Amino acid sequence: MNYLPNTDQDRSAMLRAIGVSSIEELFGDIPKSIRPQKPMAIPCGLSEFEVKKLVSSLSKKNLNLEDLSCFLGAGAYDHYIPSFVDQLLLRSEFYTAYTPYQPEISQGTLQAIFEYQTMICELTGMDISNASMYDGATAMTEAAIMACERKKNEIIISDAVHPEYREVLQTYAKSLGIEVKVAKNVNGLAAVSSFEGLITKQTAAIIVQYPNFFGNVEDLSSLANLAHDNGALLITTVVEPVALGILEAPGKCGADIVAGEGQSFGNSVSFGGPYLGFLAAKDRFVRKMPGRIVGETVDNQGRKAYVLTLQAREQHIRREKATSNICSNQALCALAATMTLSALGKKGLREMAELNLQKAHYAFKKLTALPQVEAVFEAPFFNEFVIRLKKDPEAVNELLLKDNILGGLPLKRFYPGMENDVLVCVTEIRSKEEIDFLAERLGGM
Repeated sequence: MNYLPNTDQDRSAMLRAIGVSSIEELFGDIPKSIRPQKPMAIPCGLSEFEVKKLVSSLSKKNLNLEDLSCFLGAGAYDHYIPSFVDQLLLRSEFYTAYTPYQPEISQGTLQAIFEYQTMICELTGMDISNASMYDGATAMTEAAIMACERKKNEIIISDAVHPEYREVLQTYAKSLGIEVKVAKNVNGLAAVSSFEGLITKQTAAIIVQYPNFFGNVEDLSSLANLAHDNGALLITTVVEPVALGILEAPGKCGADIVAGEGQSFGNSVSFGGPYLGFLAAKDRFVRKMPGRIVGETVDNQGRKAYVLTLQAREQHIRREKATSNICSNQALCALAATMTLSALGKKGLREMAELNLQKAHYAFKKLTALPQVEAVFEAPFFNEFVIRLKKDPEAVNELLLKDNILGGLPLKRFYPGMENDVLVCVTEIRSKEEIDFLAERLGGM
């Protein structure tokens, strides 16, 4: 095979060095019954044109959001991305940039991160933000770990927080000796009464999602009061940050740490990633935050300059003082979010959020007017809501797919007892015609 660099002489020399005579002898410990009995049927090489044609034909087997009317959300949202975003991301100084290890040379990258941090602080109502993280789930988990560094080892999380985020938290907590308690939702909301029976002196923080996994808007102020009265923190997870265009910032509602997912701003759904996590907090937690924080200063000639103000990895400070080793800050994804927010501005973000709100409520009224569809919750919601069908949701989604409609998420996957319930999402991209067509097809079933 021409693409293998080792010659026959090279292979013979390596085999002699380890004391075997052949490749077959090298793999002698593997039972013959599970070893291939004949050479693999690898096809001959193809020309560039033939490879391009083959890959193109394979890609057409997948449907994407250009082909479908998407009513699926649950943590990954189909929003409009301004055309200039992808074009600017193609600039080599952006897409080749990794973590700035010689930071002060990378003034452009540092300025972009600084602007990103500023916008996240304005959105969340927090004092400080780091330079982004892997994704929303790990950002939320790192927030919990920050809270537990206050010598408490207990976290209470609402079951109305994204189920996969809760799974990531459980995975980290198991090896860190953190106990995770789950508070049951009441009518689709995190109820104070559910937390009251679980909170103890060892509770470091309670975690809620805003809006929550069902799309409902939580009362953060009541939950913050409960946490603070018991010496705990309130951690707010924001999986759909577009909602912050019209909802009160979590920081103004009493949240101590805000974590979330920034995919909605300038990053496509992309079959699940890469995304970016944001993490912001009150200033007293600045030295507990993982990752990096970029600051603004002046150089020795009085000119504005950007620097890495804090780096909490063990290679920068004493190991025992270091925080999490998360270091890849998903800078390109964060840059896309920064450019999108810059293009929208405060007014544009509010208009975008209002479109999500209005279209989702129009869809809710349209769908729940059907005789075979009923509303599950009565709480205020943003751009997602739960409906109950009389048929199996997965079978319904298969039929909808034939009409190029990507249906909502069947909740039985995560919540026993919600076998016929579906989480439906409507963003600003969905048109009235698409919503009406969804209602028509559901009505026809």
